[in-house]
Amino acid sequence: MKNNSFSWDAFNDAPVVGIMRGVTIDTIHRIIPIYIKAGFSTVEITMNTEGATDLIAEMRSVYPQINVGAGTVCSLEDLQKAADAGAQFIVTPIINEEIFAPCKALGLPIFPGALTPTEIYKAWTLGADAVKVFPCSQFGVGYIKDVLAPLNTIKLLPTGGVDKKNIGEFFKVGAVGVGMGGSLFDKALIQPGKELELEAHFAHIKAEIKGVQEPTLA
Repeated sequence: MKNNSFSWDAFNDAPVVGIMRGVTIDTIHRIIPIYIKAGFSTVEITMNTEGATDLIAEMRSVYPQINVGAGTVCSLEDLQKAADAGAQFIVTPIINEEIFAPCKALGLPIFPGALTPTEIYKAWTLGADAVKVFPCSQFGVGYIKDVLAPLNTIKLLPTGGVDKKNIGEFFKVGAVGVGMGGSLFDKALIQPGKELELEAHFAHIKAEIKGVQEPTLA
């Protein structure tokens, strides 16, 4: 297995997990250099993407300066495949208690998915490095603020419903990071010929979080 060292410094400098689902290696090679140029450093390839492990391995080889993780990890089998491919962190949409200890043994940060305060607290006590609040699209910034009122020691990573208009608000209420999929890797902007527009899009998002994030991970 490859060196799976996750750079917390890189993540904290740009605390966005870019979620890539259903992408091809050609698309990755076209847009990741733009992503890196904009100052972002963390990408998640979902395990339900065709050839996900090959994509993770390729990205680890070609882009060693960024964190490359595996998302939609729901089982020990998913975890082993992701780890063997060189994933540097693990993201789940659910709480599967079986994968926490193996992640710790492998030195892989884990961001498990949870929604209710009870689920969020459970994920944290099981050893989450941050809890992915999912799907946040139905609840928004106010929900994160409300959850953090009593659970202020838990690090939250809202995912779903985060876009360039509201991303700064999530950090202002105490999120340590966010997960972004289609609102970050906009389908219209990741097409060939849209590189300049994509660069401007990434720059806009980076500018929205600069100076507003307060808590950091690890």
